[in-house]
Amino acid sequence: MPESRKRKKQTASPVELAPTDTPQSPRWWAPTMVTLMVLGLVWVVATYLGRGEIPVPGIGNWNLLIGFGIMMAGFLMTLRWR
Repeated sequence: MPESRKRKKQTASPVELAPTDTPQSPRWWAPTMVTLMVLGLVWVVATYLGRGEIPVPGIGNWNLLIGFGIMMAGFLMTLRWR
């Protein structure tokens, strides 16, 4: 029976490192992100405690949408944070 070919041993290839010149977020990014998330949470809690009459009277439960929108803006900022 014929003998199969021998495999060549692969030489170790140098590992390429990721470039370190990735853009960094501005210094104000993280504090703004956290502030928006906390502000949205406070807005929603105030709406529940005030039965929809505070923080903006007259719009009722739309205050919840505003609070969740503020929180969502903060959470979306986390996607771009470096």
